[in-house]
Amino acid sequence: MPQSKKKPMLKKAAAPAKKVAPKKSAAPASKAAPKKEEVKIPAKKQFQLVRGMKDVLPRDQWYWKAMYDKSQQLAIDYGFDRIETPVLEEAALFMRSVGKQSDIVEKEMYVFEDRDQEKVALRPEATASVVRAYLQHGMWNQPQPVKLWYWGPMFRHERPQSGRQRQFTQVGFEIIGDASPVIDAQIIQMAYLFYTELKIPVNVQINSIGMPEDRTRYKMELVQFYRSHRGEICETCKVRLMKNPMRVLDCKEPQCQPIKTAAPQIVDYLSNESRDHFMKVLEYLDELNVPYFLDHTLVRGLDYYTKTVFEIVTTDGEQGSQTALCGGGRYDLLVEEMGGKPVPACGTAPGLERALIQLRERQIDVPGAPAPQVYVAQLGDLSRRKAMLLFTRLRAEGILADQDFCKNSLKSQLESANGKKIPFAMVIGQKEVQEGTVIIRDMDSGVQETVDFNKAPQILKRKLGLDSAAV
Repeated sequence: MPQSKKKPMLKKAAAPAKKVAPKKSAAPASKAAPKKEEVKIPAKKQFQLVRGMKDVLPRDQWYWKAMYDKSQQLAIDYGFDRIETPVLEEAALFMRSVGKQSDIVEKEMYVFEDRDQEKVALRPEATASVVRAYLQHGMWNQPQPVKLWYWGPMFRHERPQSGRQRQFTQVGFEIIGDASPVIDAQIIQMAYLFYTELKIPVNVQINSIGMPEDRTRYKMELVQFYRSHRGEICETCKVRLMKNPMRVLDCKEPQCQPIKTAAPQIVDYLSNESRDHFMKVLEYLDELNVPYFLDHTLVRGLDYYTKTVFEIVTTDGEQGSQTALCGGGRYDLLVEEMGGKPVPACGTAPGLERALIQLRERQIDVPGAPAPQVYVAQLGDLSRRKAMLLFTRLRAEGILADQDFCKNSLKSQLESANGKKIPFAMVIGQKEVQEGTVIIRDMDSGVQETVDFNKAPQILKRKLGLDSAAV
């Protein structure tokens, strides 16, 4: 009887546990659930690229490799160290450095709140990120200047067009910690060599926008001049005149070109120090035989630039059309603006998609994949196993081999080797497996010989002229 009374008590005690089971703390998870359901996946849809994005297909990979190799070699030659910064940064980083009223921040930057309610941005450019890393990791304690280079994707929500994508790639060279005009000239020379050594003909357009006090004097004259032509300029220039006057010089609208050409030139408002710095930069470029043109309307679109600014443009002759490929300049106030001590700096960032277009359109040859030296052919499953082992040994010996192990027809394999102009073929059939041999065939003459399987790689090396020692 006592036991029968206890059993109901156990059941009653267990009841509250069942009521507590649906935890109230699970409420946030239930609130988050609809966010996952917001993305509706259509059935059997053939997905396409997001607008403004591009796939880099195999046919273009060797162009990209050529550009990367050239960037890396320039970095090594000029003593630059590689840096990689994340594509995601605090949005305020770019608002402060690039400028709140710049087109990048106002119209183009990808900004959103993450799950921690932090406002972040996909980097629209990398100079600000590099300066952030310079400060955060105490690079000012290193011997100055610090030379850094990078390669990676940037993001801007622009109107997609030829050479302009919403995800694009830049290689950048930044020198932080030196105010000498030699640095400006060296950065410009590196950008110039990047293109000319890829056989893309280019020129340099260059200007000086001085320091903030120089620009203050200049802006007063520029605004006064443009106001006298207010009825002739485009609506965008009217807005820029109020918010960021020097940006009117960036205008590409045909109706604004005569006014822009006749506008006051900033070089007439430079301080003696800014003017002397600019003249020395030009003298260095003259000595280096880097062709340049003075362009008083060149101001660049980022707020952090000071003194020297430049662009690299294509040229097809004196009267040829021009396409801007990259830009850069000095940014002596950016490190201080981002919380550090005053540190001068200069840099450039070539855009690689535009360079790729030039390489294609000009049909410029770039190094491709090295040609295979031998084709390994087989006939039958057992032969295939031995052929795979032979292929592995050839690779270990530094011999570039090709194969189609999925094919069963010996004829189709040799046709493939012949079509690729591979000089030799190594053939293994059932007889060769049993005898421990392999046939080496000269694809041009058709002459072939049977050799020991284990000695085959060394014999082939001798035929290729890779090993002068007798086998």
